[in-house]
Amino acid sequence: MTTGHPSRQSTGTTTGQPSPHDPGTTTGQPSRRAVAAGLRPAWALAVRAAPHCVALELVATVIAAALPVTVAWLTKLVLDRVVTPAPGPPLLHLALALALAGAASAALPQVTQYLRAELRRRVTLLAQDRLYAAVNRFPGLGRFEEPRFLDRLQLAEQAADGTPAAVVTGTFGLVQSLATGIGFLGSLFLLSPVMTILVVAAAVPMLLAELALSRRRAGMMWRLGPVERRRLFYSALLSDPRAAKEVRLFGLGDFLRGRMLAHLGTAHAAQRGTDRREAAVQGGLGLLGAGVAGAGLVWAVLAAGRGTLTAGDIAMFVAAVAGVQAALGGLIQHLAGTHQHLLLLEHYLEVTRMAPDLPVALPPAPLPALRRGIELRDVWFRYSDEHEWVLRGVNLTIPHGESVGLVGTNGAGKSTLVKLLCRLYDPTRGAVLWDGVDLRHVDPAVLRKRVGVVFQDYMSYDLTARENIGLGDLDALHDRSRIEDAARRAGVASTVAALPRGYETLLSRMFSPEPDDGTENGVTLSGGQWQRLALARAFLRDERELLILDEPSSGLDAEAEARIHASIGAHRADRTGLLVSHRLGTLRDADRLVVLEGGVITETGTHAELLEEGGVYARLFALQARGYAGEVPAVTPG
Repeated sequence: MTTGHPSRQSTGTTTGQPSPHDPGTTTGQPSRRAVAAGLRPAWALAVRAAPHCVALELVATVIAAALPVTVAWLTKLVLDRVVTPAPGPPLLHLALALALAGAASAALPQVTQYLRAELRRRVTLLAQDRLYAAVNRFPGLGRFEEPRFLDRLQLAEQAADGTPAAVVTGTFGLVQSLATGIGFLGSLFLLSPVMTILVVAAAVPMLLAELALSRRRAGMMWRLGPVERRRLFYSALLSDPRAAKEVRLFGLGDFLRGRMLAHLGTAHAAQRGTDRREAAVQGGLGLLGAGVAGAGLVWAVLAAGRGTLTAGDIAMFVAAVAGVQAALGGLIQHLAGTHQHLLLLEHYLEVTRMAPDLPVALPPAPLPALRRGIELRDVWFRYSDEHEWVLRGVNLTIPHGESVGLVGTNGAGKSTLVKLLCRLYDPTRGAVLWDGVDLRHVDPAVLRKRVGVVFQDYMSYDLTARENIGLGDLDALHDRSRIEDAARRAGVASTVAALPRGYETLLSRMFSPEPDDGTENGVTLSGGQWQRLALARAFLRDERELLILDEPSSGLDAEAEARIHASIGAHRADRTGLLVSHRLGTLRDADRLVVLEGGVITETGTHAELLEEGGVYARLFALQARGYAGEVPAVTPG
């Protein structure tokens, strides 16, 4: 047993937690440079996911940009020929061309809508695949216990659902509006250079205002991220079947609903303020544009009265002014929308580009077969610089082929020690060694294939019984004999066999079974039954070299606990194991017991040795045994 101060010389490096300079913990909004840099990856996703859709939409964009100007010029020519016959294309040809352009204008939006929907579907599929592939590349738990990362991840999930496609279609919209606007500007310039300048000048403040509003809205989304996550948390509790018992028993429904509505009100208040600002700015700018258009129309009518403009010129002028303003408005809206989508996309790019939360050595050191054992050498750990030390100079050896029982009160650091053995975190200082190899030099995925674990906060999956067990080793997911053997050793085989569909029974009432024949719903299990399924997952990994059981029987009755520990004892024979439990009677047969208090190992020895020592272990054992002393009945063996 060794303790000391963390500043002394040790063999470790810093923890794998994200640092204040890590991309995962940055705050605020993306920079303008970062926003512009999002265009290339958005287009790369689109071209990779749906190259044909991108090509066809480009063609549709060019046609859509040319059609309004073409219709306006054909209309002018038709009116001029009707009012004043003159040499030129036959009127019938002009009328047919105008009808054809009108038909194209009517059909093209439907084609474009389909192409954009298909583009969004394909890009969303690829974007979400890359997002969750990136999330799966984080080997540790550090990021998932960092609120700022979870806020960013929520925005990244929103961005993956269509934002890259929206950037691409927004860019197409920009091109279309720009091309149409240039066409109408050229037409308007032929009729009145002065009006052309006035129309463009009126659009400049609209452009600047829209960009500012889009940035403000994106910033609001970042600020409201924590509020929205809290709202979803409370609303999920109100609809979660697993929370329904306590919600109803303790009368929590109105309390949770009030919390949910309060967060929703906070979000709505922020959105309302932004909407009001947008309405005021856009309303004022719309009046400015209408004033310019009205003044131009008055000028055109007066010019026609003087004979300087023809009927076709007036029609062309009106169409050009409206077309320029519509194109500029569309340009501004697409630019602002694309700008906002790029701001949101930056969160997606931030997550997908994040470095692993634990350093992975390149090349990783090979993990030898466990022959000597596992050693924690002067291990210090805390979750961040702002947290207290959880482990303080821990020195512990788990010899190969032996079982070590870990004892300690709540908060002593037992579960943290388990996380370090699985390399879900790295020690802040010190080292964890596997036959002398520092786990920091080993690929975490390789390590975890050699370890079997039941966590205290085990998962219950809304999947079938077979899948709940088979997730312990995906290679055995469809190996019925291995799954049944693991269930038998965990004492849950008879429970599963009695289910409506046996191992194919869905263990959930949140979903319908697959295939859904409409005859059965899923079933739910008791806490003890779920815990035995979690044990079966661990037993499925029976060839692993290290078995870690963190409170494996806390939810079991006395008879089930006795049977499970007998099975565990047989399973871990000649295997290296760490058993963590508050029930000291289940640990007494371990080869060695270790007492952890306040992050420090205070006692070590066998059950008998620690009782004789009269320390913390003896006191805890006496407290638990006191309730049973003198009350043990005579029972028939078996």
